[in-house]
Amino acid sequence: MNHLLAAVDLGSNSFRLSIGRVVEQGGAQTIYQIDRLKETVRLAAGLDGDKRLGEPAVERAVAVLERFGERLHSFHPSRVRAVATNTFRVARNTAEFLPRAQAALGFPIEVIAGREEARLIFSGVVHTLPPSLNRRLVIDIGGGSTEVIIGKGFEPGLMSSLYMGCVTYSRQFFPDGTVDAHQMKLAELAARREIEVIAKQYRKAGWKEAYGSSGTAKALYAILTECGFSDRGITRAGLKRLKERIIRSGRVIPQELPGIKLERADVLPGGLAIMSALFDELGIEVMHTGDGALRLGVLYDLLGRDAEHDKRDETVRQFMKRYHVDANQALRVRKAALAFFDSICPPEEGRTELRQALGWACDLHEVGLSIAHNGYHKHTAYVLDNADMPGFSRVDQQLLALLALGHHGKLSKVEPLVHDRNEWAAILCLRIAVLLLRRRTDIAQLPLTVSIRDNSIVVRIDRAWLAKHPLSDFTLRSEESEWRKVGFSFELLEF
Repeated sequence: MNHLLAAVDLGSNSFRLSIGRVVEQGGAQTIYQIDRLKETVRLAAGLDGDKRLGEPAVERAVAVLERFGERLHSFHPSRVRAVATNTFRVARNTAEFLPRAQAALGFPIEVIAGREEARLIFSGVVHTLPPSLNRRLVIDIGGGSTEVIIGKGFEPGLMSSLYMGCVTYSRQFFPDGTVDAHQMKLAELAARREIEVIAKQYRKAGWKEAYGSSGTAKALYAILTECGFSDRGITRAGLKRLKERIIRSGRVIPQELPGIKLERADVLPGGLAIMSALFDELGIEVMHTGDGALRLGVLYDLLGRDAEHDKRDETVRQFMKRYHVDANQALRVRKAALAFFDSICPPEEGRTELRQALGWACDLHEVGLSIAHNGYHKHTAYVLDNADMPGFSRVDQQLLALLALGHHGKLSKVEPLVHDRNEWAAILCLRIAVLLLRRRTDIAQLPLTVSIRDNSIVVRIDRAWLAKHPLSDFTLRSEESEWRKVGFSFELLEF
């Protein structure tokens, strides 16, 4: 099972599971997909006027995830990554139904940001294309959002996630399935308003090849070619002929459109309107389809993490550079904090990821100094919680923000956000490390040890060292009152 990886893509229209086998050839690793499951859930259609998911939609999702969970039963958690997209992002009651979804699947589910979704989509598409030095445009029209990416090689450059999708637009503009010229025009104009925000920048960047991924693009390609509306992919002329055919019929009639899948019929009008608007606003002449998509991008991202080429490490390095973080101080704090953490929390299931997060929090804890020294830890937490951080899920970023917020100042502000004792231990380790290294100089040997048992914290420190460092002495003793406020005893013992 070690050579298998699994990706679960919880989209606004369909849920997909892909299992890939990792094969090494000539020093390079390639993923061959050996099993796929896809089920139409129409999650976005379950959103009410207040953007809350109704129980029928939740039950459909849970039922599908239970089936996926059975297929993944023998997988180790490190070999599975489940990501959720736009509907999970916008639903007001995500926090209520996410635990049910995770319990059904049997694995954590990451609600990823739009730009992270775009990055993974680009990775998935280009891994299935021939190598090229050309700049490529990749577009993925999903059920609730549309991702638009320009990149070169395997690196995305421009990335955008637009709030429009085939399910939401079909529901908004063609609620009973009726399609006429007026409603189609309204849908296209709405889409063009979304796209025009990015159009100038994308046209200026330019591209040589355009590819569409996932359901809408593949459906349009199949229909246009099998109906004879186009002989070279998705074209502007072909889209126009398809619109005319559907408007003339008054609705999507599958029998009149060879190549269409029945489950795609209800959401085709919205996807067609969005694709037409993209062609007009971005000046696309022809678009081909790519076999890869979000789920394949997730598999390659998992492969990178397994091979110690984690995208998140690269993101942390970029943030350190962008926010002018003192790399030497970050390294000092990292070494000390992780040494404390390893003594408190020996490696076991569930702690590896927390240790990894603690290391990144050490690297980034001074990001806020580039904004203002006063309350810098709050600025750091805000950036880590809200910035686009490629490779990181929302849960990842929230944990980084929690550690950053708790490493300095009052602990009462983070108490409502901490989930368990291990997170408190990570915060303690970061606080003590930052406190010890305030002078921003190397310490040959750490002068203290830290231990936690139940709600009791004990710090044992070298008496001679403490006598020579009165500021550290004062700050360490001040920690007692802070930890007492959040339910811990804190004892400083000299030896």
